[in-house]
Amino acid sequence: MGDSANGKNLFVKMCAMCHTITKDGSHKVGPNLYGIVGKTCGTTPGFKYTDSMKSKGITWDEHTLDEYLEYPMKYIPGTRMVFNGIKKPEARKDIIAYLSTLK
Repeated sequence: MGDSANGKNLFVKMCAMCHTITKDGSHKVGPNLYGIVGKTCGTTPGFKYTDSMKSKGITWDEHTLDEYLEYPMKYIPGTRMVFNGIKKPEARKDIIAYLSTLK
């Protein structure tokens, strides 16, 4: 598992413009990511997901988040997440470690 403190810093720089992370927080362009680890993709209440995200049927865990964050549009074609991904494996691990603390 990565460094959650560094992951928090990376999240603020790379993700916070589109995602919130507070319990029962509102959505932005992307869904609130509080409690995302262990959740089935496309199921956060109140957010309008694409059909491709809803039908993927995966549970977000260290492995699936790593693949998604590397290149979102390749992992889930049709996603609205217009983000080219995070190429550095350590950065992805750190962000995932941080997201894992949000329970």
